[in-house]
Amino acid sequence: MTSSSNPQDERLRFVKHKGHAIYVIDFAHCAAKELLLLLDQVRADIARHAPGSLLTLADFTGAEIDKTVATRIKEVLVLDRPYVKRSAWVGTESLPQVFYEHFKNFSQRDFPAFKTRDEAMDWLVSGEE
Repeated sequence: MTSSSNPQDERLRFVKHKGHAIYVIDFAHCAAKELLLLLDQVRADIARHAPGSLLTLADFTGAEIDKTVATRIKEVLVLDRPYVKRSAWVGTESLPQVFYEHFKNFSQRDFPAFKTRDEAMDWLVSGEE
């Protein structure tokens, strides 16, 4: 990697957990502007996969979610729904509860929240055994 590598590559990546690939979306401590860029990349990455094939983990720890970001998250969640088999979230304490409920209702998806990434990943792969 060169020093000009994309910082998004660090935040959006696949990790192996108990033999399964999980797409990690690391929004931790992102400013709203950066979140909007990452959301566009998430949308493009996820759309390249087979329907119903992805396990995703989103980390919202300390992320700056304003109304514009919340609206974009809702759009991406709806567009990604066909490709995602299971999704788990961590760091939702920093999300206003009303946003979290809107995300679930608007996208007609469930995003169980966990305290740690390990707990979330264990849950994601538990349905894959």
